[in-house]
Amino acid sequence: MGEKPVVVQFFGLNFNLTNCIAGLVAATLVFIFVFVLSRKVEMKPNKKQNVLEYFIDFTNNIVKANMPSKYVSKFSLFAFTMFLFVFMNNQLGLFLEVIIDDHIVVKSPTASPVITMTLASITLLMSYAYSMKKRGFKGYLKSYMEPVSFLLPINIIEEFTNFLTLSLRLYGNIYAGEVLLTLIGGRLAKAQGFLSVIYSAPLTMIWQGFSVFIGSIQAYVFVTLSMVYISHKLSEE
Repeated sequence: MGEKPVVVQFFGLNFNLTNCIAGLVAATLVFIFVFVLSRKVEMKPNKKQNVLEYFIDFTNNIVKANMPSKYVSKFSLFAFTMFLFVFMNNQLGLFLEVIIDDHIVVKSPTASPVITMTLASITLLMSYAYSMKKRGFKGYLKSYMEPVSFLLPINIIEEFTNFLTLSLRLYGNIYAGEVLLTLIGGRLAKAQGFLSVIYSAPLTMIWQGFSVFIGSIQAYVFVTLSMVYISHKLSEE
């Protein structure tokens, strides 16, 4: 890796433009993907509509497997949107990486812990909000002392571990994949001139294919764990 992100100051605050631009690109690609597939929706689905419905059914099944039935409809769209956004964030750096004067402008946003922690925060804040709506504020605070009061410290620690595992698992996998891809396609390819280019090329293609698989799995895991954490807050027990 080694490239520096583009950081600007605004009113004394530092803004990482690399994360902002890459996230905007990923969101735009998701919008284009859904927009194109959702044109001319028909009773008898065409090929594009079938692809879109496959993704919708896939994320709906994640929600149904982990959420109480009465909450499935409320979180189906969230799961669908989060899956596509995380998936695109994971894959972005594999086919689009822009570097200008040793500053990286576009890469996989989820290769940054700030982005993955932000995504994890969205999930956890939603779980807190829905839990408070269901139990009330006092009931929500009381839930940290269930089933017995001496578990309060453990339940509080669990909130931090949920946040860290949800965010750092995604970050670690995507960051490690990009580092290895850079080592194979960059440093290894230049190590011994043209000869190293020859044997690094197939390794790069193999690792890119593996990275697509890993990025897909991590998007699935992130959404699944998000539904598990939210479901835990909404459980009747």
